[in-house]
Amino acid sequence: MTPAACRHFYAALQAANPEPRSELVYHSPYQLLVAVILSAQATDKSVNAATAALFRVAPDPASMLRLGLAGLKRYVRTIGLYNAKAKHIIAATRLLVDRHAGQVPADRAALEALPGVGRKTANVVLNAAFGQATIAVDTHIFRVANRTGLAPGRTPRAVEDALLAVTPAPFRLHAHHWLLLHGRYVCKARRPDCAHCIVRRWCAWPGKTPP
Repeated sequence: MTPAACRHFYAALQAANPEPRSELVYHSPYQLLVAVILSAQATDKSVNAATAALFRVAPDPASMLRLGLAGLKRYVRTIGLYNAKAKHIIAATRLLVDRHAGQVPADRAALEALPGVGRKTANVVLNAAFGQATIAVDTHIFRVANRTGLAPGRTPRAVEDALLAVTPAPFRLHAHHWLLLHGRYVCKARRPDCAHCIVRRWCAWPGKTPP
């Protein structure tokens, strides 16, 4: 995709959704961190259903530690891989209390040092909670970047680096959510809705369906 096409691509997404937001429901950086850990291989809807009750009783690190591992599992058992995720959340929460006075750090290295937090999770937290211009490449963004020709790459990290290189600075803050939502609802894996795609004119995918 040419630089001009890339700019038009993002401008169209911006015009349709000027202030995109995560579909995860949270009220603090800590709650976002917990929700993102739970969201791996799970839908945002299923995570929100679990955290609605969880965050009423454990909205912060101190109350999460009081709830404990067994108590946390009772709230998240409807989510896939909940045993491992619950262990990560409790372990990460302990480190937040011990190392960061219970505050989620706005630093990549410190975030990735927490159990259950990889590069993608750290990118989501840095972007959504702290307004940093990071792009967390999930399956939706990986597909959109490759399918459209926006930022092709063989690995999530390669796509992330390519997106950061080609995305004009004014669009970087919201690029993650624009691309994720576009992949989730329009540029879907099995049946992409090309007929209603607002960026189809700049998309290089040869399999586009007729408008």
